[in-house]
Amino acid sequence: MHPLFVSAPPCSPTAGRLLRAVGAGALALLLGACSTPRSAVYDFGPGPTQATAANRMAPLPTVLLAEMDGASALDGTAMLYRLLYADAQQLRPYAQARWSMPPAQLLRLRLRELLGQRRSLLGATDAVPPGTLVLRLELEEFSQLFGTAQSSSALVRLRATLGRSGSPARVLAQTSLVQQQPSTTADAPGGVKALAQASDALALQLDQWLQQVVAAEVTP
Repeated sequence: MHPLFVSAPPCSPTAGRLLRAVGAGALALLLGACSTPRSAVYDFGPGPTQATAANRMAPLPTVLLAEMDGASALDGTAMLYRLLYADAQQLRPYAQARWSMPPAQLLRLRLRELLGQRRSLLGATDAVPPGTLVLRLELEEFSQLFGTAQSSSALVRLRATLGRSGSPARVLAQTSLVQQQPSTTADAPGGVKALAQASDALALQLDQWLQQVVAAEVTP
């Protein structure tokens, strides 16, 4: 196991004898010191803090952004990695790091921030006129890959389906989008930064694909 992923050791027997010898007030302090360290909780940061030039450009067609599906391994908040040099098929969770919400929800929020800069985005509870663009996404991979114990990268892979609402609904196009970003450090904080950067790059790639599909649809 990579040393960065090992949990902190439990309290020693000496600490246990001290706990029995001290008063109630000091007991609470010692118990806190001997408890399992809290996991660091991460997200992608605050996102855009001011309007960009894209906001002032001509608006793009409205899109219904459906709830994002994810692989079953991504249902929880664990921050996952793979050791390519040991067993690339095994997803492993960091012991002391996790996401603030499941990755599919985290990525969907980021996509809403970036895709919504030039278009109106509808949700599942909004009224959807017939013919509205509907974007469905499935998160297939969201992990940190260790090529060696000292080097890693972030990998985000997403399957996208674009259609139009109506009876019946129509599928316009499908694609798989992949972004891989090197990590500056081979640890959880480095993985978080790289996954955030890969997600932003994937959002731009997705935006370009959406525009290409719509443009091809209206071209005679």
